[in-house]
Amino acid sequence: MTPPEPTAPAAPPPSSLPVPKAHQTGLARSAGIVGIATMGSRILGLARDSSLAFMFGAGNAMDAFYVAFRIPNLLRDLFAEGTMSAAFVPTFTRRLTEEGRDSAWALGRQLISALIVMTSVLVLAGIVFAEPLTRRFAGDFADIPGKLELTVSLTRVMFPFLTLVAVAAACMGMLNSLHRFFTPALSPAMFNVSLIGSAFLLVPLMPRLGLQPIMAIAFGVVVGGLGQIAVQYWALHREGFRYRPELDPADPGLRTILRLMGPGTVAGAAVQVNLLVNTILATSQGTGAVTWLTNAFRLMYLPIGVLGVSIATAALPVLSRQAARHERAAMRSTVSHGLRLMLVLMVPATVGLIVLAEPIVRLIFEHGAFTPLDTRATALALACYAPGIIGYSAVRLAVPTFYALGTSLTPAYVSVGSMALNIVLNLTLVRWLGYQGLALGTAVAALANAATLLALLRPRLGGLDGAALATCLAKITVAAGVMGFAVHAADDWLTTGWPDPGLVTLFVMVCSEIALGVAVLAGMAGLLRIAEFKPALTQIIRRRRR
Repeated sequence: MTPPEPTAPAAPPPSSLPVPKAHQTGLARSAGIVGIATMGSRILGLARDSSLAFMFGAGNAMDAFYVAFRIPNLLRDLFAEGTMSAAFVPTFTRRLTEEGRDSAWALGRQLISALIVMTSVLVLAGIVFAEPLTRRFAGDFADIPGKLELTVSLTRVMFPFLTLVAVAAACMGMLNSLHRFFTPALSPAMFNVSLIGSAFLLVPLMPRLGLQPIMAIAFGVVVGGLGQIAVQYWALHREGFRYRPELDPADPGLRTILRLMGPGTVAGAAVQVNLLVNTILATSQGTGAVTWLTNAFRLMYLPIGVLGVSIATAALPVLSRQAARHERAAMRSTVSHGLRLMLVLMVPATVGLIVLAEPIVRLIFEHGAFTPLDTRATALALACYAPGIIGYSAVRLAVPTFYALGTSLTPAYVSVGSMALNIVLNLTLVRWLGYQGLALGTAVAALANAATLLALLRPRLGGLDGAALATCLAKITVAAGVMGFAVHAADDWLTTGWPDPGLVTLFVMVCSEIALGVAVLAGMAGLLRIAEFKPALTQIIRRRRR
């Protein structure tokens, strides 16, 4: 049974009524809070990836780890973090608004209990069937002695991460519904701290236990999942939440969440299934290809996680309340404003990553076992992934908007189409471009996914302020183009002067080029009168100072 399409209220507010500026200011402020917390976590994430690159390079151990982690992480992203949050927050917010905290807490306890039961079944199945599952995804690893067996062992160790992160996602949803954004956005930092600690503290101990060093990182994944729960439960406890096992399958709120999660899982599947397809195809591209693509995708996802997800996370509770009150004009304004904020931030991020792909990769990864060849390969993948930044960001806002409107079927259908397009593109482009074609196909599919979702969302909201969006896109594209030209010229000049810079010199060079890019972008934004640029930048700077 699918959730019904929302019906119009008896007396909807006229769409011509002006939408209070407070909605836009609050959205930018909340996005700034999430962005600063997420920035801290993402910086730790870069430190984590840099540590792993230093320890293991782009060899067989890292390929095995990334494939093993992709399997439980795929289920995590499909079943727990993205879909569950998008389905849970509107329902929890409605319960909180209409019935109060006690009733909302009861719904939270039931969801956590249901997630523990459902994910435990998946975890047990994953551990039992780890070998055939891994062999199906990475059969080419069997050509290298011990590589497939190592991948199977790592998969079994990391599968419990699914249950842990599902509970953490439920805690995140409750805190976001209460407009507590900082702690949940910072909670992934616990995962990163755990992996960094494991890299330097546990890796040396593994040979003494008869285990391969990379196994320490797998143990760190599980500990990191526990840390994500701990930091958020502490914040929820302060708000009055107390967990105890409680499960009523007949509860209408729980049933609504589960109904949305069904097609919603498909709706949120595009990114993760596409990554899985990339991983499978990359296993046939030789040692290192899986690691190059994984590192490139994480760098590409950095601006999405810091800025795009921040805007979407801040917008979801607002959209949920507006939908509950049938305020379609306010929803249209919130979505349009959120999209324009994303464009102003993501278009320059795309250009910047393409222009500075190689120096950024060299600065972060080229240490220890990570070679210059690995740097060039990762940078090429990053440049091909980068155009997908805008698509991924827009999807993170569009899909929850459908959920707030009470339907998840439409984004599910679109997601299926996006996955099919991605598979066709990747199978075609990998023959022409190798592993780089996998990144480019994924980026094109992400843009197509976003464009289709927004086209279908437009009539539901009575428009998306298309003229304002088009004007904003045109202006920021010109500004980002000028920025990219200036940064490229600066990089050529600095590289000529310092052809083989040390770590400190390279850090100064990259920071200088980024600072130049921001300055040029700000100047062009003022010259072109891009109204959304200053509020977005101001909120981020203000929150950083606090």
